Amino acid sequence: MRKSNRERNTIKNNIMQNFFEFQEKIGIQFKNESLLMQAFTHSSYVNEHRKKPYEDNERLEFLGDAVLELTVSQYLFKKFPMMSEGELTKLRAAIVCEPSLVMFATELNFGAIVLLGKGEEITGGRNRPALLADAFEAFIGALYLDQGLDVVISFLQMVVYPKVDSGAFSHVMDFKSQLQEYVQRDGIGAIEYEILEEEGPAHNRIFVSQVSLNSEVLGVGRGKSKKEAEQHAAQVALAKLKEEN
Repeated sequence: MRKSNRERNTIKNNIMQNFFEFQEKIGIQFKNESLLMQAFTHSSYVNEHRKKPYEDNERLEFLGDAVLELTVSQYLFKKFPMMSEGELTKLRAAIVCEPSLVMFATELNFGAIVLLGKGEEITGGRNRPALLADAFEAFIGALYLDQGLDVVISFLQMVVYPKVDSGAFSHVMDFKSQLQEYVQRDGIGAIEYEILEEEGPAHNRIFVSQVSLNSEVLGVGRGKSKKEAEQHAAQVALAKLKEEN
């Protein structure tokens, strides 16, 4: 059954309202809103609207992937001056992988504004991880084309970088190696780790570790293993040493 002009206008108005509210939420107004719409247009939507000049987001996704690699690489390079190339690569991979992109997209409610075909809608496309991750990359590509690299970086400073700063990806970061390198570079002494205590039942043990430099305690960390506790302690120690210097 074909939709009436009134129904089509209502749908169009709802779509435009969603994009307006999204721009208000992120504090960015697109100069070319067709780029924004394309970023959220899935191929299934284009297939059902062949008579209209819609483009899907796959090309923008390609561009956004490259822009993300560059901007995240630049951020990590500046933030972690003691981190090796291998460690930087590993951390970047954790930030731009599908589960992380889905997390970013979900927090901004991308699923609610993406344009889907009926079949994709019925099968739960709005919550499909690959679709959300692709939409996030496509949005970054659109933002880059519309506003330039500086605005992309400003957006990532709101959405992505705070998670790195808060330790959301610390499970892939080798803080012990960074601390060792930091200490050796400045020749300020030797570091030692000590397990202070073990808490909890055997099946859910929590370890508490302490790291010292020349017998001065620099950091205390906790973890579900001795290694994790030492990594946490090293992270605390690094932050302390960098703050003092």
